[in-house]
Amino acid sequence: MAIVTINPYTGQKLHEYKEDSLDDIKSKISSLKDAQLEWKRDMDARLERLKEIKKKMETELPTLAALMSTEMGKPVAQSEAELKKCIWVVDYITENAGTMLSPEQVKTEARKTYIRFDPLGTILLIMPWNFPAWQVMRAAMPAMAAGNTVLLKHASIVTGTSLKLEEIVGSDIFKSTVCRGSVALSAIKYVDGVSFTGSTEIGSKIAEEAGREIKKVVLELGGSDPYVVLGSANLEDAIKNCTFARIQNNGQSCIASKRFIVDDKLFDSFYKGMKEQFSSVKIGDPLDKSTFLGPLSSNEQKQIVTKQVEELKSIGQVEALADKNNGNFVPPTIVRTDALYDQEVFGPVAILKRFKTNEEAVKLANETPFGLGASVWGKPEEAERLVPSIETGMVFINKIVSSDPRLPFGGVKKSGLGSELSRYGLLEFTTKRTVWMN
Repeated sequence: MAIVTINPYTGQKLHEYKEDSLDDIKSKISSLKDAQLEWKRDMDARLERLKEIKKKMETELPTLAALMSTEMGKPVAQSEAELKKCIWVVDYITENAGTMLSPEQVKTEARKTYIRFDPLGTILLIMPWNFPAWQVMRAAMPAMAAGNTVLLKHASIVTGTSLKLEEIVGSDIFKSTVCRGSVALSAIKYVDGVSFTGSTEIGSKIAEEAGREIKKVVLELGGSDPYVVLGSANLEDAIKNCTFARIQNNGQSCIASKRFIVDDKLFDSFYKGMKEQFSSVKIGDPLDKSTFLGPLSSNEQKQIVTKQVEELKSIGQVEALADKNNGNFVPPTIVRTDALYDQEVFGPVAILKRFKTNEEAVKLANETPFGLGASVWGKPEEAERLVPSIETGMVFINKIVSSDPRLPFGGVKKSGLGSELSRYGLLEFTTKRTVWMN
C-alpha cells in the first residue's frame, strides 16, 4: 500500500510514499526507547539540542513553508508565520524548561520532601494537517525537553512535511511514521503516552484504546468557538478582527471563531462591516504571498463543507461573498440564523446570531458540545463578569483566541482533555514522583 499526496490548488499528484507496517513502527519505537535512556539524563544537553533544531528550522523556513502550502493549501505567508511561531515555542522552552522541571520542594516533618518530574518515555503524536508544523512542534518540543522521545504519525496529506520535520529535528529522538490511522491505533500499546489533535470522533477512539492500555493521553479536539460582541464593544475593532478570526488558515482552525453572537443594537452594523471585510479578501494561489484565502485541504474537505452549507440554507440566510467556488475553494460565506447548528464547520463560513441580554449571549455561546475557546468584545469589566459562565477552556477579551507558548492551551466538554503549552503542557508527559527523606 502507498500514500499519495495531492496539491489541493492544482489537483496534481505530488508524491507517493510507502506505508509502514506495524512491525516497522514497533522497530522505530524500540529505537526511540533506546535513545531515550540517554536523552533523559542531561537536561542541559537536551536544551542545547533544541537550540540546534531552532537554527535548522530558521534555515529551512522558506522551503518548509512552501511545502506546507503546496500539500494542504495554506497561504504561504501564513505558513511562514506558523513556522516563526514554532521557533518561538523552542525559544520559550529552552529559556524556561530548566526552571519548570526543577524538583518542587514541599515542607513536611521529614528531613527533605520533594516532587520530581521525570519523563514517561516515548510519546506518540497523532497530528492533523491544518497546522502541519505548529501542531507538531507545540506538542513535541515540551515532551522532548522533559526527556521523552517522539514518534510522529502525521495526517497523510502532509506526509512530505512530516518527513521534513524528522529531518530537521533528528531521527534519533524524533521519528515519523507513514501509516493509516488504524495502524497507528494498534501502536498505542507500545508507546508510553499519546498526544492527539483532531476530531472528537477520532479522539474518542484514541482515548478508548489508550484507556485499555492504561496510557497517558492528551486530546486537543474540535471547537465551535463563539465570538461575542457585547453592546459596549468597540464596533470598529470587533469588525476589523472578525475576518482573521474566521478565515485564518482558510477557515480550517479549531480555535477559529465560528459563531458570531452580536448584541441586537449592533447587529446590523456588524453584519454590514463583516460583509465588507469578507468581500475584500484576496482569494487565489496559496504560493502567492498576497493571497489570504486558499483552497480547502482536499476535495473531501470541500465536499464536507459544501454539504454543511446546504444544510444551513434550510435554517438561515446564506450569502457567498465571492464567485470563487471551483476546485477546492469555498468562498467567504455568512449565514444569518436564529436556529441551533452545533456542528463544527471547518471552512470560511461564519454563523451570525443576535441576542438581547448578556445572559442570552452566554446561553448562545454555550449551546454546543464543544468548549475550546471564546472571544468576547466589550468593556473589559463587563466582559470579564461573563467569564465564569462561559464553558470554554480559554476566554480572550477584546482579542481573537490564539495559542501562546506561555499559556495553557486546551478545552472542556468535547473539545478535549489535558493541556498543551506553558508549564502545564510541559508536565503532561512526566510522572510526578514523591521523594521523602528521613
